[in-house]
Amino acid sequence: MIEDTIAAISTALGEGSIAVVRVSGPEAIDTVAKVFRSKSDIKEAQTHTVHYGWIADPRTNTVLDEVLVTVMRGPRSFTAEDVVEVSTHGGIVAVKSVLELILRSGARMAEPGEFTKRAFLNGRIDLAQAEAVIDLIRSKSDRAFQVAQKQAGGALSKLILPMRQQLIELLAHVEVNIDYPDDDIEEVTTSHIRMNCSDLLERVRELLKRADEGKILREGIVTVIVGRPNAGKSSLLNALARDNKAIVTDIAGTTRDIVEESVSISGIPLRLLDTAGIRETSDVVERIGVERSRSAIEDADLILLVLNNHEPLHEDERTLFKQLKDRPTIVVVNKMDLPSQLELAEIEADFDGERIVQLSAKEGSGVEALEDAVSKLFFSGEVESGDITYVSNARHIALLHQTRQSLEDAISATHEGVPIDLIQIDIAAAWESLGGILGDAAGDSLLDQIFSQFCLGK
Repeated sequence: MIEDTIAAISTALGEGSIAVVRVSGPEAIDTVAKVFRSKSDIKEAQTHTVHYGWIADPRTNTVLDEVLVTVMRGPRSFTAEDVVEVSTHGGIVAVKSVLELILRSGARMAEPGEFTKRAFLNGRIDLAQAEAVIDLIRSKSDRAFQVAQKQAGGALSKLILPMRQQLIELLAHVEVNIDYPDDDIEEVTTSHIRMNCSDLLERVRELLKRADEGKILREGIVTVIVGRPNAGKSSLLNALARDNKAIVTDIAGTTRDIVEESVSISGIPLRLLDTAGIRETSDVVERIGVERSRSAIEDADLILLVLNNHEPLHEDERTLFKQLKDRPTIVVVNKMDLPSQLELAEIEADFDGERIVQLSAKEGSGVEALEDAVSKLFFSGEVESGDITYVSNARHIALLHQTRQSLEDAISATHEGVPIDLIQIDIAAAWESLGGILGDAAGDSLLDQIFSQFCLGK
């Protein structure tokens, strides 16, 4: 039982038109009523109603702010408890003053993610849905937001629950067969176990098949733009960002340090890193930038190797070809608006045609072809949405791998003639792993770790 009442600021601190203080718990309405002055008594208010009035200090009758108070009675609220949201004027002083007064009136400061944690503990959402809330907040693209929205709505849970039900029914059949072998009950044969486990295994594999794509949508692709000085790396970053984020000049070596920008390509979030041009140099500062460029290449998920179409290949670029041909690399032949001096055949010797894109970053032509190449490299074509459920959470992926292993072990055991009471152990392990995704029997340490990632007020 949760007996205390919590409060926190639910909007970002800073100047704005409004700010919201959220209060949740058994005394939420009474606590706010102590400081709320209005013609209506919110203690008697119907659920999901909004009330106009003022927040005032009951000790001095000093009015702090003109507000709107929204009352949501449990269980028809986000936390399934009584919830009150106080909408104040935006600004740090106003909202903090209101929060401090509510805390003095009986509420305590909420911990990070405690509102969502209460929604989970009160049974309104499962753990997979709770974890999707933070993905909604951190979404870096429209497609990532759509994936998180489906998860928060229970899309993954709706796939997991029937699988767990199938496993528990299989376990029940096995138990009956073990406990009452002489009764006239349908015998649970190894073929029956094999059939059910094979069906479940196929569904788990289907989820895991899209796990890498789900993680990309959730976390984004670390993309490093590399090449020789004056190849057009900064122009490419600006073209992809649709903004002048990086300095562009005709002087080689303008970029000395890494310039970072986040963009979305075909619904895929990319964290673009524009690096110093790679070349041998005696300039101490530029040399440091080149070393940072090489280090960034090692940690990249995707490398955009930019070549200058208006110059023949340089030995530095041939060296990069050898380093990058087995890495996830797209060769960008830039400056196609200028006369060509580049031999494409030499590039095609190391990279197939789908990994070579020709464009003019200066004129913005050919950028769509690059976006298509990125999509094909990571998603084998267009990113699917609609009815597709992506698994994007690393914890969920690990538990699905455990489930897959347990099911594979159970199927192998049926082929090897292992007694069904021993096979039952693997079936139970698969059931428990799937339950871990939904939060069944989740320990306090795991819950604390998950919800500590949330911001205050969520």
